[in-house]
Amino acid sequence: MAARDPYEVLGLKRGASDDEIRAAYRKLAKQHHPDLNPGSKSAEERFKEVSGANDLLSDPAKRARYDRGEIDASGQERPERPSYRQHAEGQQGARYRPGAGEEFDQNDIGDIFAELLRRGRARPGAETRMRGDDQQYTLAVDFLDAIRGATQRLTLPHGKHLDVRVPAGIEDGQVMRLKSQGGPGRNGGAAGDALIEIHVTPHPFFRRDGNDIRLEVPVTLGEAVLGAKITVPTPTGNVSVTVPPHSDTGAQLRLRGKGVPGRAGRPAGDAYVTLKVVIGAVDDELEQFLRRWAPGHATNPRRAMTEGT
Repeated sequence: MAARDPYEVLGLKRGASDDEIRAAYRKLAKQHHPDLNPGSKSAEERFKEVSGANDLLSDPAKRARYDRGEIDASGQERPERPSYRQHAEGQQGARYRPGAGEEFDQNDIGDIFAELLRRGRARPGAETRMRGDDQQYTLAVDFLDAIRGATQRLTLPHGKHLDVRVPAGIEDGQVMRLKSQGGPGRNGGAAGDALIEIHVTPHPFFRRDGNDIRLEVPVTLGEAVLGAKITVPTPTGNVSVTVPPHSDTGAQLRLRGKGVPGRAGRPAGDAYVTLKVVIGAVDDELEQFLRRWAPGHATNPRRAMTEGT
């Protein structure tokens, strides 16, 4: 089946800008990526179609040739079909027209058709080594894999797989270039590169802030008031942390070197733990204590919010 118009595949109009093409591709690639739709044959086929359309339209030279009708939606050449009339009416056939100053020779007919046949058989670039096209892909990476580094399998169009080594500390939206993993070269030319855009999936309680990691940790009322040793998670494993006495919700603890690992001689980031006091289940003893204690210890935690309103 013939490939669909790449503008139609990406939901764009002709004349769309490079940014519009990039945005449409990213949206559709995320939606139909096989890693996010395991077992879905339709998603895999749609992903292949979207990747092919983006490959053509993101390359200025190929896009221009497609818009001029020189190649089709799959990137294949549309062969020209030269005619005798085109040749005879052009500059090459000027000497065969009346008044050209030369006699018409029967052997010239053979020369004309030989030239036409030669051109018809020739393909652009037949004797030129051409580098393969760079191909763009997206790869969904787990949050902790992006922090610690991992090797992950990328599903390419046409069922091919590529094992990608994700370096520790890679960020969402970063593009990896894998040399010679793109489109094959033509006539002995070098293969193109694979350009892989990383999409980091969110974590349920870790949040990245540059090279630092932030997380909110619940503590009981007793732990906050009296102080305690508690265990908190970090990207590199659980650690023991001291909660100072008389802590409150919003108090922040800093864990040096427990953030994103250092790279290229730079130090590792830190982890920042924000405490959140959680009362939990209230029993009769606590309720009676507060009834006796609260009247003599009045406080208004909302004063700053309501003053001046």
